[in-house]
Amino acid sequence: MADAFSSSSETVIHRVVGVAVKTSTPADELERFYQIKKTCDFISEHTFEKVALQFPDELLVDSVAVAEEIERNTNAKSYILGDTSYGSCCVDEVAAEHVGADCIVHYGSACLSPSRRLPLLYIFEQRAVDVEKCASSFRELYPDRHSHIIILCDVNYAHAINGLLALLSPEYPNLVASEIVVEGEQCYSHGRIKRQDDDARLSEQDDGQVIYQFGRQFTLKSGLSVTDCSMFYVGQEGATLRNFMMTWNRCSFCSFDPVTAKGRVESISINRALMKRYYAIERAKDANVVGILVGTLGVADYLSIIEQLKETIKRAGKKSYMFAMGKLNVPKLANFLEIDIFVLIACPESSLLDSSEFFKPVVTPFEMEVACNRKREWSEEYVTDFRHLLPGGQSHIPLADQQDKEDETDVSLITGAVRSHNLLSSEPTEPAYGSSVVLRNQTLTVANTNSAASFLAGRSWIGLEQKLGETPVVKAVEGRRGIAIAYEEEGTWS
Repeated sequence: MADAFSSSSETVIHRVVGVAVKTSTPADELERFYQIKKTCDFISEHTFEKVALQFPDELLVDSVAVAEEIERNTNAKSYILGDTSYGSCCVDEVAAEHVGADCIVHYGSACLSPSRRLPLLYIFEQRAVDVEKCASSFRELYPDRHSHIIILCDVNYAHAINGLLALLSPEYPNLVASEIVVEGEQCYSHGRIKRQDDDARLSEQDDGQVIYQFGRQFTLKSGLSVTDCSMFYVGQEGATLRNFMMTWNRCSFCSFDPVTAKGRVESISINRALMKRYYAIERAKDANVVGILVGTLGVADYLSIIEQLKETIKRAGKKSYMFAMGKLNVPKLANFLEIDIFVLIACPESSLLDSSEFFKPVVTPFEMEVACNRKREWSEEYVTDFRHLLPGGQSHIPLADQQDKEDETDVSLITGAVRSHNLLSSEPTEPAYGSSVVLRNQTLTVANTNSAASFLAGRSWIGLEQKLGETPVVKAVEGRRGIAIAYEEEGTWS
């Protein structure tokens, strides 16, 4: 772990980075793979003048050819968005607004999180899948022909589900296939569902008829719930499958990998995974200083969950600080030693971050609420979509009454120490720099607290200093040439 925080400069220079280079798609395949005619019709129909084309890293090799085709067939100017601010599965509306784009065309894998700023068109890769082999694997994994099974898929294999359903439906009468249904008034891809009022959505789920989750929608028979069904996933192992398994953790999962053409029973112990998340919740309960990581600027309602988290953390007697640092890595978060735990605000597929290599744990908004909200209890339910935690959401639980000032104590399962939930919630003001506040009550005798801001101001390195008005203005001069290990002018001075 120490090597991740600091390493020698020579090691960095000679490090070999493995990059999977994708060959360019042949010109005659561009139309089928990127649906250029559909994209041009979308642009022309709405008379867009500036179009942002968002590609994941593995598809950037075709970005120029696609942009040229779009400009050749429309009157729009296209801008290629390559390095996204956060995950490539999310729509980068902020980068699109920098160029004044009228709409966004998102290519490749997508988390289907709702976006509301700009009109959006999803173009999924139509990756190859052997439907016959997939159906054969399905029959081997599910010998009972009367099982209740739900077919889920990665968005890039959605085009093959109808063919798979045609092969299996005569044999499996209780088979249900999900369809891609994107939420949002401004989304123009596949099915389009308007945001339903929360009462209607809850009544549909309670009735056991229509289930809508993570951009997938399927219909169950009356009296049947999701927990009564098994899940069959078409796609490769990754964040999408992990998100499904964490959310529907009481269902058995099988999968078919179209690349290897093999099916398998998912052997990952979901209970073990849940226990790891529960350990992170215990760390969150022990934490005094929480860092709120902004991992998205495009998912709807991200500002609302930030404000709710701030209030929840404050009610629990903890201090919170907000960080916006783009894509996360170990060295970035290691700069903030005063933070006890981080909570990541991101889309459902990106929020389940494996923080085993990080110096401090990174939890989800749901896990932080379990740690701070006394009314929310740890159960088999696991929420990865933070919008469900907001008022009106299907998993929203109001905070405990702020007028209840009485401290409640419990014992940490990690340190064995006694901790209080409301230790700092009744502080009238922020303590002054360099001071410590002694708190006394009937349960705790003495507690010494120091704000993270004091620690930050007192450490040796605190970041760049602007020194506005103190630095003299000089003319621009030509700088050095070459790389840092050997500039061109080095060794030539006498």
